[in-house]
Amino acid sequence: MSVLGIDLGGTNVRVGLVRSDRLVRVESLAVNSRGTQTEVLSQIYDLVDPLIPRDLEGIGLGVPSVVDLKRGVVYEVTNIPSWKKVPLKSLFERRYGVPAYVNNDANCFAVGEKYFGKGRKYDHLVGLIVGTGLGAGIIAGGKLYSGANCGAGEFGMIPYRDHNLEYYCSGQFFKNVYRTSGKELFLKAQKKDRRALRIFSEFGSHLGEAIKVILYAADPQLVILGGSVSASFCFFSEAMWQSIKSFAYSVILKNIKIEVSDREHIAILGAAALYYDAQN
Repeated sequence: MSVLGIDLGGTNVRVGLVRSDRLVRVESLAVNSRGTQTEVLSQIYDLVDPLIPRDLEGIGLGVPSVVDLKRGVVYEVTNIPSWKKVPLKSLFERRYGVPAYVNNDANCFAVGEKYFGKGRKYDHLVGLIVGTGLGAGIIAGGKLYSGANCGAGEFGMIPYRDHNLEYYCSGQFFKNVYRTSGKELFLKAQKKDRRALRIFSEFGSHLGEAIKVILYAADPQLVILGGSVSASFCFFSEAMWQSIKSFAYSVILKNIKIEVSDREHIAILGAAALYYDAQN
């Protein structure tokens, strides 16, 4: 049995073939993001077509956009201006003759960790992408929970201080507050720069507040961090845990685990995992 996972990152499309729960082939392509809807789709088809095996069971697509889960329609896809409303599910099912599943990238991250990463042992987990934004996917009772409108897990939009959690708990924090980038601070922190270390500590305190919100709202066994900022975990983890210590329920606090994703190609695997989740 084979499943295809497609990560539509906006400017880059990556496709992976999963066979017997193993990623056996990966291909990628920089698409013309300024092209028309048809032109971009044609580029994706040209990448996917040679990878279609005879035993293909399904296709999963992860997209940085709002998704109508029932119809598999994506709206206002990030970095592809022409993709205002695209019926991806029906287009791919018609072309390849197998079921297709579409979801946003944060949900794909969570379900990918459930089936292929550190979440395998857990039925309740949150995959938290800490990158240019703050997005999350929720696994509840062993299944992906996307909500009625694919809006579950939007913790970053929750009001916090004078803005929202995303403002302080993503890469935006470094730009918004200190007019720098997380990458620049990471390089300085590696050299034990005191200012960089202090900023990461401040960031960790904010992220700890966001994780407390997640614990109250979703009660997971595990929170898995992904995204570019998670690579700096060693510089903000202590402050993050210090902030989390004020969580009201000590029994839950004693059991919660927070880890950083280490699974290569998790976005592709997460897209493929949409098929597995649908069979569960």
